[in-house]
Amino acid sequence: MQLIARRIVRYSLITLLSLAVLFALGRYSVMVYGGQYHGVRAPYLQLPSPTTMGLRWQTPNSEVGVLQLGTAAGVWGRRVLENHAAEQHAIDVTGLTPATRYYYAVGSEQRMYYGGDALHFFETPPLPGSALDVRAVVLGDPGYAQDGAQARVTQSVQAWLTQHPRPGRADFDLLLATGDQAYTSGSNPQFQSNFFIPYQPWLAQVPIWPTYGNHDARRFAYFHIFDLPAAGQSGGVASGTEHYYAFDHGQVHVVVLDSQDSNLSTGGSMYQWLEKDLQANRQPWLLAMFHHPPYSKGSHDSDQWRDSWGRLVEMRAHFVPLLERYGVDLVLSGHSHMYERSVLLDCHYDVSKTLTPAMILSQEANGHYIKTGPIHSPHQGAVYAVVGSSAKLDDGPLNHPVMARSLHERGALLLDIQAETLQGNFVNEQGRVSDSFSITKNTAQPALNRDSCQSN
Repeated sequence: MQLIARRIVRYSLITLLSLAVLFALGRYSVMVYGGQYHGVRAPYLQLPSPTTMGLRWQTPNSEVGVLQLGTAAGVWGRRVLENHAAEQHAIDVTGLTPATRYYYAVGSEQRMYYGGDALHFFETPPLPGSALDVRAVVLGDPGYAQDGAQARVTQSVQAWLTQHPRPGRADFDLLLATGDQAYTSGSNPQFQSNFFIPYQPWLAQVPIWPTYGNHDARRFAYFHIFDLPAAGQSGGVASGTEHYYAFDHGQVHVVVLDSQDSNLSTGGSMYQWLEKDLQANRQPWLLAMFHHPPYSKGSHDSDQWRDSWGRLVEMRAHFVPLLERYGVDLVLSGHSHMYERSVLLDCHYDVSKTLTPAMILSQEANGHYIKTGPIHSPHQGAVYAVVGSSAKLDDGPLNHPVMARSLHERGALLLDIQAETLQGNFVNEQGRVSDSFSITKNTAQPALNRDSCQSN
């Protein structure tokens, strides 16, 4: 009987192991298959610098891609060919002039698929440190196209941009996305239908800067689609990975972190890289972006370890102190499918009930915040914005005590940075600006005496 029992146990273990292996192989094949897309994809822009720009597009058949480029629509000064035939095309153009508009067309030797008109152009970034104003559109969890809300938000944002033109300039310079660019599972076809098609007019003119979200991580498509500056091609310190990176645009330095898959401890490689990058930064404006918000009481709760496997808690406990030590101005996140915007906050690294008045440096109802002292002075306060409702809208209490404004609305955040002032406007799907705030840097006034949280 004991022999029979042992055999039953052994066969049961073998069966369970076999089922586990089959499940793992099936899951792996689904992830790999989900990373594939065979079809047409309109051009989008990657890896910009003052003298370079990358163009990406896709064709249903393998062919050698051709790019034509000029400073007037249809008047070509350069023609660049790919080195080999492919379906997914990538051409990086070098030797460009900073802060200059270029028109383009892409295709093959036989035909041009896109461009050659006034709608297909890009503008190279200005030199680092340039005082040229910067405008950004921040899309929060944008990859959900099923119910029409995504289109309404996009139309409302475009209407606002048209009503606030910048003569001789593109409508905006930076397209930031806070993660979950493709619902529900981040497959390549979902990226096409839920992201590239809806935002094609913007993607044709403005480089896209994404961050890695939990829905993006369900397939292998994200890193096949996006080419991100792991080698520091767009400014900042090289990270050696596309999971997290930095870039410069004139007077703005942006760090994009991976709160989904990277090590979130202070001993991890992302933390070590971030500290090096922040030490090297010389731009007066510092923005950070990652998917899981350090403060939220929307569809996710930043107080709860069980929420998203503790990623919200770890980002607040480990990375927010480092960002505040180097004078971060604005932190952008998504994941919670609502809009929340904080007071000018400093040194709040625990659950919401531990908030004290000393951690709130300014809670003005009109949202006009002033930071004093030299640029990058530590612990002079930062604003935290949860932008997660550019396409989806979920429910939640919206009662986090650090939030000066919490809205159960779909929309996108628009940022205008001019010299010493950052202006933020949340434009909802009805086209109304339902939240405004500003951060002004007054370097003529001494910094608050807040070298560390312990000294406060």
